[in-house]
Amino acid sequence: MNSMKRNIETYILAKDGNRPHLMVEAFAKDAELSMLVKTGDIAFPSAVFGRDAIESVLVRQFAAQYENVYTFCITDAPSETGVFVCDWLVCMTEKATGAVRLGFGEYEWTGDAGLISRLKITIEEMLVLDNDLAAPLLAWAETRPYPWCTLDQLIQDLPPIDALQRITLVLAEQGRI
Repeated sequence: MNSMKRNIETYILAKDGNRPHLMVEAFAKDAELSMLVKTGDIAFPSAVFGRDAIESVLVRQFAAQYENVYTFCITDAPSETGVFVCDWLVCMTEKATGAVRLGFGEYEWTGDAGLISRLKITIEEMLVLDNDLAAPLLAWAETRPYPWCTLDQLIQDLPPIDALQRITLVLAEQGRI
């Protein structure tokens, strides 16, 4: 039986690394995904049902558009629990343009029988930044603990990118981390 920690790590590895075959190790066959997107800079369906459909949306379609993906769960790894909530931050580049994407939000994971049965993703913001910010942002991301990263670890050696500094400030003010 998988742990919540392992399921989340497997999902992030599948999504960030374009490894759809791993989704069977993280999600129940009849899993549900709900998404609340609070920005117009990225689009996802509001609800997806079944592991195969979730795999299509969050791994295959996502990987067709984005690369150099780093997703950080801004917390310590979970202990065994049925529901786990954490903030997240993602940085990545668009395959077509090379533009940098920087976003954040909240994950709410629900697990039973060793697999994830429900995932709610809230996207608070997804910024599109200039291509010239890719090198410093990705160099910084590469040095962060991955995928579990506390806010203190996240803000260490923060590059002078206004959007990143503002997002980490918002995350700190939310008080969940």
